[in-house]
Amino acid sequence: MNKRSSGFTLLEMAIVLVIIGLLVGGVLSGQQLIQSARVRNLISQQDGMKAAFFGFQDRYRGLPGDYSAANVNVACTPSPCINGNGNGRIEAGSAGAIHEEILAWNHLTAAGFVNGSFTMASSSVTTATPGNTPVNPYGAYMQIAYDGLWGVSSNELGPNRIFRHSIKTGNQIPVEIIAEVDRKIDDGRPYSGSFQFSTFSASGNRPDYGGTNDDSCTSTETPTTDWNSTFGQSNCGGASLL
Repeated sequence: MNKRSSGFTLLEMAIVLVIIGLLVGGVLSGQQLIQSARVRNLISQQDGMKAAFFGFQDRYRGLPGDYSAANVNVACTPSPCINGNGNGRIEAGSAGAIHEEILAWNHLTAAGFVNGSFTMASSSVTTATPGNTPVNPYGAYMQIAYDGLWGVSSNELGPNRIFRHSIKTGNQIPVEIIAEVDRKIDDGRPYSGSFQFSTFSASGNRPDYGGTNDDSCTSTETPTTDWNSTFGQSNCGGASLL
């Protein structure tokens, strides 16, 4: 009496392999869709903040956070608005000066240029919180400020020698995401163009740069450097120059 084999036929194995291939392809496609959505979200956030910055400047002939007549012309809650010093620079407070980089979000939301209800309770506030500062899709604080936390640093410990206004994405962004953002809106290089690498972090754990180890978002520190995607660094950030 002949016994039928209990093994798989070639046809059955082929069907199984096809199904596995479809499942793997579906997973990879899903991951690509998620990554694309995160890239679009970051780009939209940067574009929206730039539009808000220039919209405020055009309407009030001043800069959000630095505007010295906000108590008269902007309807804040609580009222009146806190004023900046009007020197044309959105500066992080030092030696007791007001933190205009936090006040900027209060001015922008009160004027209707940014969604939300970010408020700066008093001129003595020094720390970013969810109530006074927006976050990026990875939960890290953003920033608008006049400083050197963008592009090539002056040395391993200090910021860029050239100060200017920029919108920081905030940190905690995977290097492959920030690199794709750069490719889509600028030149794809971390130290040239209108979108560049930034070491900014409002809560410590600053993104690293200029090295070949797994802590670095960029491999070197020159205008022709590429983003360092070799190790999949997850704590990177960028800045849109204004």
